[in-house]
Amino acid sequence: MAGYDLSDVPTIELDENEHNALLGEEADITQSDLMSEAVICVDEDDNVVGSDSKIATHHNVGKLHRAFSVLLFNSEGKLLLQRRAADKVTFPSIWANSCCSHPLYCESELEESNALGVKRAAIRKLEQELGISPSQISLGDFHFITKMKYSSRMNASWIEREIDHILLIKADVDINPNPNEVSEIAWVDQQQLEQWLIDEEETKGVIAPWFRCIAARIMTDEWWSAAGDADACKSLADGMIHDMGDISHMLPDAQGCDLFTAIAEVKPFVELRIERALTHTSSQRLSDAMMHLIKGGGKRMRATLPWLVAKAVGDTHSGLLDVGAAIETIHNFTLIHDDIMDEDDIRRGLPAVHIEYGTATAINAGDAMLAIAFEAMVVADGIDCADLPFLVKRIGRMVRRVSEGQQLDIEFETRDHEVTEEEYIEMIRGKTAVMFLTCAEVGAYLAGADEETVQCMHDWGLAVGLCFQLMDDLLDIQSSTEQLGKPAGSDIAQGKRTLMVINALKQQDCPEKQTLLNVLGKGEEASAEQVSAGIDALQQLGSIDYGRQRAEEYHAQAHRLLDRIPQNPALIALRELTDLQLMRLN
Repeated sequence: MAGYDLSDVPTIELDENEHNALLGEEADITQSDLMSEAVICVDEDDNVVGSDSKIATHHNVGKLHRAFSVLLFNSEGKLLLQRRAADKVTFPSIWANSCCSHPLYCESELEESNALGVKRAAIRKLEQELGISPSQISLGDFHFITKMKYSSRMNASWIEREIDHILLIKADVDINPNPNEVSEIAWVDQQQLEQWLIDEEETKGVIAPWFRCIAARIMTDEWWSAAGDADACKSLADGMIHDMGDISHMLPDAQGCDLFTAIAEVKPFVELRIERALTHTSSQRLSDAMMHLIKGGGKRMRATLPWLVAKAVGDTHSGLLDVGAAIETIHNFTLIHDDIMDEDDIRRGLPAVHIEYGTATAINAGDAMLAIAFEAMVVADGIDCADLPFLVKRIGRMVRRVSEGQQLDIEFETRDHEVTEEEYIEMIRGKTAVMFLTCAEVGAYLAGADEETVQCMHDWGLAVGLCFQLMDDLLDIQSSTEQLGKPAGSDIAQGKRTLMVINALKQQDCPEKQTLLNVLGKGEEASAEQVSAGIDALQQLGSIDYGRQRAEEYHAQAHRLLDRIPQNPALIALRELTDLQLMRLN
């Protein structure tokens, strides 16, 4: 674009970390400068929520932002494609649609009436990238057809997270590509594009994931004939936001990202769903009680696990976030009731809900959360009605098995005879592991995986969940109160029959065993010194090492199950989640 300068557009000054990220990539100086452009941040419904720099919305986790894709046809009915320059910071040297970029955070490009903002941005970028003079096209030549929501990770550092506004235009124009933006162009007819999509390497090269989604999933035969026909284009406009989920797998040699980056990409959307559901009540106090633990933080591993599994075995979509939010809500309901039953005063470093709001309100809040979780899932736009019977059955089973596991845990503390190891495993299978296996199972199911894969992920979730609980038991006696967010060693004081305690009590009578018995189940009467002595006794009896050994067995089993899944970048997060269970003590 003649005279295109950053002074012509809104920008945001980059901080030192952002400058360093570009320096580390040895990015082209012109393209680096463009990373300061102020793009439009949006929510999942394409409502404007603010602005941020181009680098902030594309680096690491990224941010959901508004974009556009132009499909430019000529009078021969051929579609213009461009190959992105090798100098581009994101997705260099791959083929994309005629022009794809971002409207910027300024009055003219924020205007949403008749998509005028994105149309003005399109004219600006067509000139800057392809040298197309604004005199050869006008706002009236563009036709807004639909929107597409997607994410696509290029590598561990760079990602696209967009609501893409798709524009059609028919015009015969003079093209003079900017070599810093575009390295090559091609005009293709419908048949040529279809062949390219089928065998991109044998044609001209790799097609950008977002354009592949447009061409293969949204674009119909009618789009080719409608270009240039205002009435035909108007009839194609559907007023939808097509949810494509994560489409990183469409890029050959795509790289995955680490577990916590993968979680962070969708965690805000899950938490928004939870907050909307739990604050939609006429009682402020009830709402506050339900939100208490949610506001206390948490990694949201269960909440995001359906999405993470779906990425690894199939297709992602927003319904996975709705299911994750429902399961996370149920999980927090169980924590509220668990703290009441265990008489725990602290959770996540905060007063437990029954301490902060009273036992009656805490019980009521837990009951309401269970109902709300199912209600929110049933009415969610992202979940197909045909999938509801499966989901309700599986999640209903999960709630029942959690209750059964909790009841066994209660009964174990007052038994006349000792708990067996097999009984303990059955208890934690229900109390803890069933949530992991349900998240994994429904994630695979909603991703469209086959029955064998769904069962494989069910078994993986079970192994991870069992490992998680065994490590949780170890954490209780090998971490501080500050690290745990609850009193250290409380399981021993409460008389919990953990695997370690069961192993110790099976052994012959000895002083160490008696030391453990002296503190086991003493509750608040147990002094810190007695609890510490009980932990030392478990160590001397070899029971802590035994608990760690069994956790490692489930950890290895989980990895063997992942070995059965075709290897892909999204498995990185599941591998790291599996390893995380053992790493929590390191």
